[in-house]
Amino acid sequence: MPVIFLHGGPGAGTAPTCRRFFDPDHYRIILVDQRGSGRSTPEAEIQDNTTTHLIFDLELVREHLEIERWVVFGGSWGSTLALAYGQSHPDRCIGFILRGVFLFSVGEIDWFLHGMGRFFPEAARDFSNYIPVDERDGLLAAYYTRLMDPNPEIHRPAAAAWCAYENACSRLIPSTRKLGRNDTYYAGALSISRIEAHYMVNDGFLEPNQLLGGISVLKNHPAVIVQGRYDMVCPIRTASRLAQSWAGAAYRIIPDAGHSSMEQGVRSALVLATNDFRSLR
Repeated sequence: MPVIFLHGGPGAGTAPTCRRFFDPDHYRIILVDQRGSGRSTPEAEIQDNTTTHLIFDLELVREHLEIERWVVFGGSWGSTLALAYGQSHPDRCIGFILRGVFLFSVGEIDWFLHGMGRFFPEAARDFSNYIPVDERDGLLAAYYTRLMDPNPEIHRPAAAAWCAYENACSRLIPSTRKLGRNDTYYAGALSISRIEAHYMVNDGFLEPNQLLGGISVLKNHPAVIVQGRYDMVCPIRTASRLAQSWAGAAYRIIPDAGHSSMEQGVRSALVLATNDFRSLR
């Protein structure tokens, strides 16, 4: 059974561990690095990088691999793209497995920039303090300006600060290792931070309420929604709204998890979902 894995971010890219949610004896596992992400080139490219472009790319991949229909698996931003793709091409989808749901509303973007600090004030303080005082009323614009700057001496530390903030808020039990400002600049950090900011300033290239409003197109598709109770990056309220709107979708709340797909409870629930989907055709 073909399954397409849609990574998060946008900009995070894939890794070999992404295959481990699927039984390789049953699934044909397809990992795609979205535009500007992972091994896609140019690195961190934002030109012609919109939700519509990514949907177009997925159709090109499907046709190139001669796949008629596939399971769509996505977490975080990957859940956004999964829903946008599915609503554009419902006849090409067998079903959906979604994790850490994000619908790219204005409220969710504001939560990322400001709300997570209610629970991770130290990380939020570092995130804010990287920006000069006179620009802190517009954090997204300030980071966007720096992340888009072609000078590595400007965009690298901004990317490091952005990723340090997001990573600190992604797990129920965060790492206790103290990182310096530049320690978090790693391969892929610029792609994650720059492309995330690019999509945030453009509201995900989606119309308001587009994904919830269009969910009826997928009402007959099997779906599993896996959500960490204490997900601070993509709070549970959004997953709850999606589950209430999507009749027939199985909704599995993990009581001892945050946002990361690699937390034990989330990981186990995703494997269970892919095993359950083996009966589909």
